[in-house]
Amino acid sequence: MAYSLSFETTLPVPADEAWRWVTSVAGIAREMAPYLSMSVPPRVTDLGSLQVKPGERLFRSWIKLFGVLPIDYSELTLLELSPGGGFVEQSPMGSMKLWRHERRVTGDGRACTVRDELTFEPRFAGPLVRRIVRAFFTHRHRMLARHLGRRLSPA
Repeated sequence: MAYSLSFETTLPVPADEAWRWVTSVAGIAREMAPYLSMSVPPRVTDLGSLQVKPGERLFRSWIKLFGVLPIDYSELTLLELSPGGGFVEQSPMGSMKLWRHERRVTGDGRACTVRDELTFEPRFAGPLVRRIVRAFFTHRHRMLARHLGRRLSPA
């Protein structure tokens, strides 16, 4: 069974600043810490430093619990990379029959919104995995807000 989840955070920073964060290895690592980490080849500093051919595997990334224990892998594959605007990742994973992550950054020179749309199909324990993925992406968005500024108040 496939699941879909979405997450959205409004940030008081320009869209280009948020884009640099959400596509940098350092930013991704901070969003995921302390629970998970992903390995990347030493030459990779951000998504823009990759030679992306839509649908072709970029590299294998090991996903580690607390940065130590390998618990899964991802054959990192981008279907789309729109600099400054978003990406669509659809990567084969050991634990998932399907993993699709779409991340969009929209906004202007004053504020922006980061939105994640996830579609995934776990190989086992679907309802439990859904809860874990929801909690993990809630954490990621909390880290976005913490590192890129407080949440904006409603107008």
